[in-house]
Amino acid sequence: MDRPPTRYADTGEVTVAYCRGGGAAPDLVVMPGFATHIELMWEPPFGGRLFDRLSRFARVTQIDKRGVGLSDRIAEPATLEQRMDDLRVVMDAEGIERAAILGISDGASMSALFAATYPERVSSLVLWEGGAGPPPEPALRDVLLPFVQDNWGTGAVMATLLRVEAADIEGLARLERYAMSPRMARALLEMDFTNDIRGALPVISAPTLVVHRTGDPILGRDRAVALGDLIPGARRVELPGNWHLSLVDDEEAEVLDAIEEFITGSRPAPGIEADRVLATVLFTDIVDSTPRAAALGDRRWSALLDAHDRAVATEIDRHRGTMVRSTGDGVLARFDGPVRGIRCARAIVDAADRLDLRVRAGLHAGEFLLRGDDVAGLTVHIGARISALAGPGEVYLSSSVRDLVAGSGISFDGRGRHVLKGVPGEWDVFAVAAG
Repeated sequence: MDRPPTRYADTGEVTVAYCRGGGAAPDLVVMPGFATHIELMWEPPFGGRLFDRLSRFARVTQIDKRGVGLSDRIAEPATLEQRMDDLRVVMDAEGIERAAILGISDGASMSALFAATYPERVSSLVLWEGGAGPPPEPALRDVLLPFVQDNWGTGAVMATLLRVEAADIEGLARLERYAMSPRMARALLEMDFTNDIRGALPVISAPTLVVHRTGDPILGRDRAVALGDLIPGARRVELPGNWHLSLVDDEEAEVLDAIEEFITGSRPAPGIEADRVLATVLFTDIVDSTPRAAALGDRRWSALLDAHDRAVATEIDRHRGTMVRSTGDGVLARFDGPVRGIRCARAIVDAADRLDLRVRAGLHAGEFLLRGDDVAGLTVHIGARISALAGPGEVYLSSSVRDLVAGSGISFDGRGRHVLKGVPGEWDVFAVAAG
């Protein structure tokens, strides 16, 4: 097929480049790997093979994530939360209410997180050469990161990711140079090393296929197995081969056949509830509200509480959160991204300080059960317990939140391990660092 035209969607922060073409339903949105350029991928050595093959059975949309390819350049690599925003905005721009999502390599983590956060928009999920697990050992990072920065633009980096012939190296070199700068390549890889999405995977309700090669030199088999094991009802296809990806020849025919069969013939996995979502819960609380109310008197306290409530509602709305309910002298809110939740918590604390009120806040990210406009589940209880640990003006959070905000620029201070009343086990707690 001919190369589809490049289009743009505006997120309000950046412009994201994408293309769409191919057949009719079903809709398939592709979140590709580490380095992309939606126009250059139609030139040698790629020749548009992947897009052409997928378009035989689907209407295909492919995205250049922000900072990469034809999308706006940015100073720092995009967080998983920002990449989810990009995907959502592109789907909205094309009127795609629900689609199959294909996350390839670097794009797999974000795709899984999107499926957990927006289950109503994902008909099925395919994770190709993606993995889950703790960050790699520092020794490996110390070797790989300088190698990426020192060799970017020569084709050597992409040659470690893609199965190619020596004659194709110049094509890979051009892709590297057109995709991003050496510093951005290193920073993006470093952020990928830091992300840990294991806590989000059990929330995924979409039918899921995990496909990988047994001898992949980049993705350890244990990480691919963990990814499949942690997603309820996921089907895992393991194929022989000692390469990460091969998008320049016919070596991936088996993979693409498996993807086509899965997307066009899958049904929801039995026993998996679609009303479970991944979200970040925020609890806030006015410290020493009872003695403060007694000191001010009912009328003055009521006026101050009204001003507090207006400020809190404004910040929740500004950070794209959802007010769940008031707790009397605080609120329960939820967010579809942990970074927005943290920044909202800090903004609420600061707004309360201007009113001469001291507020504490706590956040936790995990699985929720939606019950109308309300939320239920253990995650809510954990968020409340963590909030209770914080002091005046402090924002505390669980390790589940910290693990999902790599690349956000937010710093944390450890607050030790705690037993949370009514919650099994011990929990690592962190405070958002000042400034």
